[in-house]
Amino acid sequence: VQLQASGGGLVQPGGSLRLSCAASISIFSINSMGWYRRTPEKQRELVAVITSGGNTNYADSVKGRFTISRDNAKKTVYLQMNSLKPEDTAVYYCNAYRLGNNYWGQGTLVTVSS
Repeated sequence: VQLQASGGGLVQPGGSLRLSCAASISIFSINSMGWYRRTPEKQRELVAVITSGGNTNYADSVKGRFTISRDNAKKTVYLQMNSLKPEDTAVYYCNAYRLGNNYWGQGTLVTVSS
């Protein structure tokens, strides 16, 4: 499984960004897809995940602000990030879990700063 992430950038506090993760295969065949993030101060942490059945889970720090969704036809998972805070600044990584294996996309940098 190959994953292509995009959508990072610089945004002011309170702003929004949408990350995209395009998979090389049908996402119906992927058990779950999600987004993780990493900063120099923190280990990689789960941000949000969506299962093949459509169930979602979020880190407490992003609940109510971030929404994960998917477009099966486009084989793409999205992370809509609203009300961004400086502490959301990180490199975001797309993940796919399939048949016991984890696959990672390249990171995309999100910087929240005025």
